[in-house]
Amino acid sequence: MALFTVNLNVVSAEESLFSGSIKSLQITGSEGELGIMPGHAPLLTSLKPGMARIVKDNDEEEVIYLSGGMLEVQPNHVTVLADVALRADDIDEQAAIEAKERAEQHLNNHGSDVDFAEVASELARAIAQLRAIQVAKKKVQ
Repeated sequence: MALFTVNLNVVSAEESLFSGSIKSLQITGSEGELGIMPGHAPLLTSLKPGMARIVKDNDEEEVIYLSGGMLEVQPNHVTVLADVALRADDIDEQAAIEAKERAEQHLNNHGSDVDFAEVASELARAIAQLRAIQVAKKKVQ
């Protein structure tokens, strides 16, 4: 079994969220979606707000929201260093919906006092949280 798995560690500034053997990892890199499997070429990239979709060695799936961070892939291990990381089950869906609506309202407010980059970043984080919740709910059903 060891040839078909790779060790993954997902850590945030506050805690370690996952450590164990996995079959695959789907994650949002700075240049787009990445699929990481055992034997993947070494890689170092920044991460956009999104989710880490983990398929464990027992075929169970886990979804973790990431606000951004770094991904390092080595031959025998993968490390995700996230600014903020939350299990999809721990995300407050109503708060994410409200954050998305607030960000959309700020973007639609064309006043000169709006920092568009900051608001766009807030919107991306809220959408990523909602997407992680959606994917986690689909796997449960």
